[in-house]
Amino acid sequence: MSIEVGILGATGQVGQQFIALLANHPWFKVTWLGASERSAGKAYRDATAWRLPALLPDEVARMTVNNAAPGAAPKLVFSGLDSSVAGEIESAFAQAGHIVVSNSRNYRMERDVPLLIPEVNADHLKLLPCQASRGWKGRIVTNPNCVVVVYAMALAPLRQFGLKTSILTTLQAISGAGYPGVASWDILANVIPFIGGGEEQKIETETNKILGQLKDGAVANHPLTISAAVTRVPVHNGHTASASVSLEQKPDAEAIVDAWNSFRGRAQELELPSAPPQPLVYLTEPNRPQPALDVNRGGGMTVTIGRLRPCPVLDYKFVALGHNTIRGAAGVAILNAELMHREALL
Repeated sequence: MSIEVGILGATGQVGQQFIALLANHPWFKVTWLGASERSAGKAYRDATAWRLPALLPDEVARMTVNNAAPGAAPKLVFSGLDSSVAGEIESAFAQAGHIVVSNSRNYRMERDVPLLIPEVNADHLKLLPCQASRGWKGRIVTNPNCVVVVYAMALAPLRQFGLKTSILTTLQAISGAGYPGVASWDILANVIPFIGGGEEQKIETETNKILGQLKDGAVANHPLTISAAVTRVPVHNGHTASASVSLEQKPDAEAIVDAWNSFRGRAQELELPSAPPQPLVYLTEPNRPQPALDVNRGGGMTVTIGRLRPCPVLDYKFVALGHNTIRGAAGVAILNAELMHREALL
């Protein structure tokens, strides 16, 4: 029996990715679409400009878009809303009894809201009962910023070695800016050393919450100190992270690579439909990973890592890559909902 789901922000880029990834999902079936008032009342095919290579499913194309308001939507709702409106709308849905699995940033750093990557911190779902104190009949679960997913997954297996500090420079795809994103005259043959929306601060705070431990009904943030610099580069899809780390222990490179390649989480233990069997893959070629070659590995859900080598400032440096609108957005949100279903939380 399929579980009916709705999509908030259905006409946007993340909303479209939700629709594409859910088209043949074994558990979830899209039955409701929500968007702004200018789209409400229209057939979905008329309300959006479909921009993905995957075909728009006919049954979704024919659906009528609704106002982004609770009531008629199914219990489980995925949110791809812009952060400028997500806070109030998602809260209204939670108040009305819906389970909101959100890609938006508004509730990520709230004490009682899980900031979830199923392979890394599945136990943070134990925060959900704390949301009852808000008067919500439903719940909100968030996934991280799109580059934080890549970075946190690469760091998670290194916690065993005593993560101390990290310096990060990102090379982030233009799809991370939505559509139309960055003007072509600005991005072509160029690198832009700024991304708005507090991107560097998100990296430096969200990562610590994700890597933190659940203690006494709250997350004790990981003490890792992070210095992040972000750039936008002329790549369609794929956020690349060039990172250095210092570790309390001094493992050899082979131990680190083994930690990455052997890393598994609750998503793999439960064999969730969207979970790649091996979430982290270390590539031995000296010029990998590359967005053009590696971003779609594992259906866009695998994070690839390469170029591990000594760092003369910290201990080690490496490069990590992940698909920003799949593993970094809609894909990880769907994986979060799959985990919640298997843990009987829907």
